[in-house]
Amino acid sequence: MKIGFIGLGNVGGKLAGSLIRNGHDVTVRDLDRAAAQPFLDRGAAWGGSPKAMIEDCEAVITCLPSPAASAAVVEASDGLLAGMAPGKIWMEMSTTDEAEVKRLGAMVEAAGGAAVDCPVSGGCHRADTGNISIFAGCERETFDRIFPVLKSLGRRILHTGPLGSASVLKVMTNYLATANLLTVCEAMVTMKAAGMDLATTYEAIRISSGTSFVAETEGQIILNGSRDISFTMDLVKKDIGLFQAIAERAGVPLEISPKMVEIFDDGIARFGERELSPNIIRRLEEATGLSILADGFPAEMTDEEPEEEGYEVVRGGRA
Repeated sequence: MKIGFIGLGNVGGKLAGSLIRNGHDVTVRDLDRAAAQPFLDRGAAWGGSPKAMIEDCEAVITCLPSPAASAAVVEASDGLLAGMAPGKIWMEMSTTDEAEVKRLGAMVEAAGGAAVDCPVSGGCHRADTGNISIFAGCERETFDRIFPVLKSLGRRILHTGPLGSASVLKVMTNYLATANLLTVCEAMVTMKAAGMDLATTYEAIRISSGTSFVAETEGQIILNGSRDISFTMDLVKKDIGLFQAIAERAGVPLEISPKMVEIFDDGIARFGERELSPNIIRRLEEATGLSILADGFPAEMTDEEPEEEGYEVVRGGRA
């Protein structure tokens, strides 16, 4: 399958790299031509426009920072819809809104193509190694067609149901990760204030019922002080806002979610929307005068597991 890839940012660039590393015929595009150069140097072709890419490729992947950016790529005069035809597939790997991916997907399908929302979960470090998890919402026939591509991009692949279902679940997982981040921040600051050693605190969390993926990964980056997980506060606000919108449409009166939105609104007002998301802890550091740092922790997250060919995750066991 010849694949187009649009959006070479923190996550998209790593996913495109996995396709190239695994021998796929890849065409790339980004608003910043310089961002594409490393991929061109590795053998990828340059995509002149989304329209040209879908005409030349069997599938085009988008991995973009907002629903509006995806809509522009799909609907522009030289966008994917302008070149869409039977047999073509649009794969949306951005974290986006269920209603928006369904709206765009309906137009793709009306033009004879197929649409998939297939966001990833697990952090940029796992996107880089091909060990990230992927949710895929689409018809089963389409899933079977794209599965060879998905298993080159990620390790654990879950067919979630129809178009839009993957986006709903992805937003939910980002909401949970954000809740974990905020509670880890509060726990670490409170332990520091209570006189606990922070390296010991980290180990206590890691081996206990209080641990989480975020605690074990982002917790280390917080203690190092780099706070760099290649994810920013504006993206967190977008994701938890999408989750809040799902709850409101479903009539669920959430209590924790609105507070999380309020906390990140405050963080953005103080530090800027492009501030690294783990630096939400600075609100508590400033309030207490404490520095939440410890020696011996890494400056960035790395995935030390060897790359493994992806497989489908099914309810009840491994396929």
